[in-house]
Amino acid sequence: MDHKTYQPAADALKDRIILITGAGDGIGKTVALGCARYGATVVLLGRQQKKLEAVYDEIVAAGGAQPAIVPMNLLTITPDDTVGLANTLLSEFGRLDGLLHNAAVLGERAPIEHYSPNVWLEVMQINVNAAFLLTQSLMPLLKAAYDPSVVFTTSGVGRKGKAFWGAYAVSKFATEGMMQVLADELDESSRIRVNCINPGGTRTKMRAAAFPAEDTTKLKTPQDILPTYLWLLGPDSHAIHGQSVDAQ
Repeated sequence: MDHKTYQPAADALKDRIILITGAGDGIGKTVALGCARYGATVVLLGRQQKKLEAVYDEIVAAGGAQPAIVPMNLLTITPDDTVGLANTLLSEFGRLDGLLHNAAVLGERAPIEHYSPNVWLEVMQINVNAAFLLTQSLMPLLKAAYDPSVVFTTSGVGRKGKAFWGAYAVSKFATEGMMQVLADELDESSRIRVNCINPGGTRTKMRAAAFPAEDTTKLKTPQDILPTYLWLLGPDSHAIHGQSVDAQ
């Protein structure tokens, strides 16, 4: 089966509880709407409450299960914050079937010699540290699920370093490493599947910031790459573990 053209059954994600970071915009919003359309209850995590509320309203208007909204700034997130979130979700849902680490920032395009230390630390905090804190705190909820799936978001520049991609590239190398370490740790001891997804060049605000002169009409939209996300977050990818998957 080609996951890029995957066609889920109408109830493919029925009864699944799926948390998505960066759910207010771009790929995160598209995946949230898609998961809800196929039966999931979506936990919308993002920085801007208004954007999350708009996604919430769209899901409910389309007849989807009532989502949960979690306004959270990953730049200032603490272990206490993520433990508190885990406790709330435990009392509300009892488990977590899917976790998509989608939120990320680009930082700046500059040589490492001239890279802003403050921007570097911010990129690492949002793209790496926050994903670690959330994953660690949510692990008991994932273990409580029958077929849980954790998906990290990677990038081509997280597999082969490229000049001037700075903290973003390094953060994506770290993301690949975190996925591999976690997958290896859970390989024999848990039902949790852990994988990376590389969305590729997609028509998003981050892509536009990285390539301002690019012809966006030649790029895939978030909707175009949605099948791979639905596949990885659902039961049809149950044998996939420790892999870095390309959506394009």
